[in-house]
Amino acid sequence: MAADPATPSTALITNDIVLFGLVAATLAAVFWTASRPSGPWKRFYTYVPALLLCYFIPGIYNTVGLIEGSASALYNPVASRVLLPAALVLLTLTIDLRGVLRLGPKLLLMYIGASITVMIGAFAAFWIMGLLHPETVAGDTWAGMATLAGSWIGGGANMVAMKEVFAVDETTFGQFVVVDVGVGYVWMAVLIFLAGRAAKIDARSGADTRAIEDLKTRLASYQAEHERVTSLTDLMLIVGIAFGAVGLSHAIAGPASAWFGANVGWARQVSLHEPFVWVVVLSTLIGLALSFTRVRTLDGAGASKIGTLLLYILIACIGMQMDIFALADRPWLFLLGLIWISIHIALLWALGKALRVPFFYFAMGSQSNIGGPASAPVVASVFHPSLAPVGALLGALGYATGTVLAYLVGIGLRAMAGQ
Repeated sequence: MAADPATPSTALITNDIVLFGLVAATLAAVFWTASRPSGPWKRFYTYVPALLLCYFIPGIYNTVGLIEGSASALYNPVASRVLLPAALVLLTLTIDLRGVLRLGPKLLLMYIGASITVMIGAFAAFWIMGLLHPETVAGDTWAGMATLAGSWIGGGANMVAMKEVFAVDETTFGQFVVVDVGVGYVWMAVLIFLAGRAAKIDARSGADTRAIEDLKTRLASYQAEHERVTSLTDLMLIVGIAFGAVGLSHAIAGPASAWFGANVGWARQVSLHEPFVWVVVLSTLIGLALSFTRVRTLDGAGASKIGTLLLYILIACIGMQMDIFALADRPWLFLLGLIWISIHIALLWALGKALRVPFFYFAMGSQSNIGGPASAPVVASVFHPSLAPVGALLGALGYATGTVLAYLVGIGLRAMAGQ
């Protein structure tokens, strides 16, 4: 919620231009130190994810009074209404649905199964915590879980989209970001550890691994085909398509939301009377439609990297509205997250056993959902460097499905919470 404009800010920095410069410099410092190949920074980032710092350092600025994030326009409207839908367009247009389908039906089944088990885990964890510790699932916990579902099915952009759709306050959102990073990165570490033992796991399960060898050859060729030196024209096209789609989405969202709100009785039950819901959905659909055209080749010029850049600016702008000390108020949320992801793991493992898939398929199905395109390639590359694009492709697919599926999770959890 924005601060009362009649109340003067006591923060040291109140100019949004200066504040944006601080955010940009902070992100640059985090990524530069995280890229160090050796030394103390290398050891530090082994245990502390860069994503967490991009969120928490601006939160520290806000907590100590250096800035007052709630009084800034950087998050709303700049980041949430402009940068978020632009990121959705750029991250979705890079999807190669045909390529994903060629990877084999069992891998796709594991991906779909992972999405479904994340959804089942959300409802089951909410019910179990309601029995163990009802206070944990009281209030707006259901809405925070919807944002986490967005991240665990899609990615950061979907998580932020759910924050806006369900009007999740910054503190609750921040708490679930901590759960996301804490629980999600522990699971990624487990998968990386088990990847070194994949041969033994597959031998024990009797899985057929021949398809993986075919994947290595095909994906290495695909990656080499689309790489190119980025030109100024490429960058202009990427920016023009992204923000042109944002403008078109906003132009349609206003009249569409007004018409649905006035003429469709059930529209308010599924938030179709909210313009921002339409902006998110339309941006995703535009990106998905573009993925079937030659526009998708712009990923070779850095479209997804620019989308990720916009996403990190957005994450920092959210973080600068948060009070860090409030995150210690609800430690039971970590147990909620552990129950949730444990149910996902158990159900997906059972599906993998039934399909007799290689461990790589299980790892990719899970991590492409839980970790998304940022970390799924990391896990895939542990199996073989040429398999990293598999994680990127499946992780990017989550951007197209994460918003819709997380929205369904949020609607269901809201009903379970009686709100």
